[in-house]
Amino acid sequence: MTDHTAASTSSTPLTDEPVVGTHTPERLRRIDQIRALAVGVTVGLIALGVAWELWLAPLPGGTGALALKVLPLTLAVAGLLKHRLYTYRWLSLLVWLYFTEGVVRGTGDAALSQVLGWVETALSVLLFTACAVYVRLRLKVLPPKPKDTGRRADA
Repeated sequence: MTDHTAASTSSTPLTDEPVVGTHTPERLRRIDQIRALAVGVTVGLIALGVAWELWLAPLPGGTGALALKVLPLTLAVAGLLKHRLYTYRWLSLLVWLYFTEGVVRGTGDAALSQVLGWVETALSVLLFTACAVYVRLRLKVLPPKPKDTGRRADA
């Protein structure tokens, strides 16, 4: 077997397979840009959800409690800022709930609420794309495996 560590530090491998080693500076820069995009879109979805349900177009007779729908997004911000891969993965699944709400309200509501629904849909698709690209970039380089000491764990 060949050692991929040297290949990953000297140049980008020709295959699309993950390699063991470190990210190149260019990839690290792209990862940071995608993270900034994901954080920005997440904060945008939070702001949109709160403003929508409290001021812009609340449901008739509503108490504003629907603004709590953004609570899961607020929990994700810390993980996004800390580069937690697991957060990007579960957020890429959660965002489809916001996409669905945006499509339903974009096609069923009227006036400002309809426009806000389409904005939510667009932000949801952008957040999903950012999460997917982030995970793909991060998984291109795997962390080094621990050295085998020759002893079995169950011995």
